[in-house]
Amino acid sequence: MQEIINQLEELSYNLSWSWNNDFFEVFEEINIDYWLWSQKNPVLFLEMINKQYLFEMIEKKHLREKITGIYLNYKKYLQNGKYFDEILKLNKLEKPSTPQICYLSAEFGITKCLKLYSGGLGVLSGDHMKSSSDLGLPIVGVGLAYLYGYFTQYINAEGKQAELYEKSQFDSLPMNLLTDETYKPIKISIDLPGRVVNAQVWVIKIGNIKLYLLDTFVDENMVDDKRITDILYGGNIEKRIQQEILLGLGGKRLMDYLGYNILTYHMNEGHSAFLCFERIASAMKIHKLDFAQAKKLCYDSNIFTTHTPVPAGIDIFTKEMMERYFKNYSENELKITFDEFFNEGNLNKDDKDNNHFNMAYLAINNSKYVNGVSKLHGDVARKMWNLPENRPQIESITNGVHILSYTSKTSDLLYKKYFGENWINTPNIWNKISNLPDEDIWKMRNRNRKELINYVRNKKYDQLVKKGLYDKYNTDLTEVLDENALTIGFARRFATYKRGNFIFKDLDRLKKIISNPVMPVQFVFSGKAHPKDEEGKYFISEILSFTEDSSLKNRIIFLENYELDVAKKLVHGCDVWLNNPRRPLEASGTSGMKVISNGGLNFSILDGWWAEAYKPEYGWMIESVESVEKIDTDSRDWFEVNSMYSVLENEILPTFYFRNPQNIPIQWVQKIKNSLRDLAEIYRTGRMVKEYFEKYYSKLVI
Repeated sequence: MQEIINQLEELSYNLSWSWNNDFFEVFEEINIDYWLWSQKNPVLFLEMINKQYLFEMIEKKHLREKITGIYLNYKKYLQNGKYFDEILKLNKLEKPSTPQICYLSAEFGITKCLKLYSGGLGVLSGDHMKSSSDLGLPIVGVGLAYLYGYFTQYINAEGKQAELYEKSQFDSLPMNLLTDETYKPIKISIDLPGRVVNAQVWVIKIGNIKLYLLDTFVDENMVDDKRITDILYGGNIEKRIQQEILLGLGGKRLMDYLGYNILTYHMNEGHSAFLCFERIASAMKIHKLDFAQAKKLCYDSNIFTTHTPVPAGIDIFTKEMMERYFKNYSENELKITFDEFFNEGNLNKDDKDNNHFNMAYLAINNSKYVNGVSKLHGDVARKMWNLPENRPQIESITNGVHILSYTSKTSDLLYKKYFGENWINTPNIWNKISNLPDEDIWKMRNRNRKELINYVRNKKYDQLVKKGLYDKYNTDLTEVLDENALTIGFARRFATYKRGNFIFKDLDRLKKIISNPVMPVQFVFSGKAHPKDEEGKYFISEILSFTEDSSLKNRIIFLENYELDVAKKLVHGCDVWLNNPRRPLEASGTSGMKVISNGGLNFSILDGWWAEAYKPEYGWMIESVESVEKIDTDSRDWFEVNSMYSVLENEILPTFYFRNPQNIPIQWVQKIKNSLRDLAEIYRTGRMVKEYFEKYYSKLVI
């Protein structure tokens, strides 16, 4: 029995379990209530559960063989030849002993219990790491270990978003403190005005790769400096610059300390761009170069991915602040004047009156390779930044998702039934979808929807009990949503440009659609607004008020505290994924990609990835007005919302409810098959990371 426990413990410390449905099922079978209490954290679960009880449940539920099977597959996964091994073989090269690519990001969304992310940027970073492991790339990740992470959302008695900050217990999470041979914590230091700040390092294993997180909660730091890594995107602009100095300068110093021969650095957004200066300073010392020579050397091996289609989304620091933090660094480490240093944060070097330092400009000025995250976003970024013709231009690599991380157990079982246990690695898997019986596809959809609705009802019950409102509302939870009704999901950050309340713009028309007894439709919403975004918070309050309207009650649901687990349930169960941003402000968007493997269909403005993916056989588009100059914002909104209602009434609902004698919506199922066949392979991080390798990484590491 101890061998089985050892296997479980080893599995728990490698986040490859985060995309393994069988692993989750083992813990659910042992004790689902305890599993949920642990926030699906296997390390805490195994640490706290009574060992005798654990032994008994493994025996009682006959889990020995299943655990050993998971463990053997895990070992096989770590050892199997992968994409990068084939590249090395073709080029007759030896496998590098240490990572050669360093990927830096301010957030990483990997699994529910690690609160290191706020939204799509972090989830994309996490998926990049997962697919890099799948492909066997020699990559390492660097981020920050936020003690309180991003906030936990709760809805207060007034129906408004409020924020809770819950402390993480790093010692009980699937991560380990990095120590030297004497088990003493390894620490990296950075200089801030008037003092030195130290950071210890946590290590997370994600399959074949490692993610390092810097943590300033160490004894030798002052209280304020300990709090540099307390909250993701928390605090003021002073906190932001300190976090970004730690990520950029500290990240490079960590790679040097570990002795890694990093050949290329990939900055995911501009938060880590101070890395450019530390690389230059290091090259100056090692190669005895001046600033200009070292900059040119490093420029060729920096990659910058921007996710921001508007200038307002970039971090900008004042000249006074930059001088306070970097005057000594520029003069002593880089051997240049502060004005020369400051110019690196400006695209127009002739603008002598500029008083702001732009982190995206710093990254662009120091990166040969710059890319947007969809074809449309690449076009927007090229127009926005209009780079000189004598340098490489901004390209685009469209985002994707890590398919296994978002595929439901029900969907997974269907693919295993027809394509085998290792279906994800079966060549041309999605081309074979057409051969699946319509009946089985439709059963998958019905089960996925039913599981979502059960989840929503349970969440609703928990929320009412927690707030002491269950008896007062006397709610019959079986009336919350309909297991057979068309279910539309809308879940994302409640940034105002995403227009979270858009479907409610013509309330009378919406009520008419929802109250149709022949073709019922229901909506599930979820999402967080940034604590300082009052308009985003208002959108949430408005939706919450609509959930109490007698005509909409139990057909419009808002799920509190949108995080990875809630997101997974929604992308598993929703029939349609709604997206209605103001074009072209959605750089890519990935939530809609996550519904594909679960048989969900997309209904969206032609923005981000959907602008290049859309065809009528895959889903639906909301018609948009191309030019803001030709029409005022309110008229544009009305044009687009009327398109949304019309498509819903005249296309989506009739297609869903038109059934054959076996009660299967054959036209709907055909759209699911088309979407799976043509979109699943393209809009995944496996393709995306290969594209990064072939366009950028391979030029630097082979």
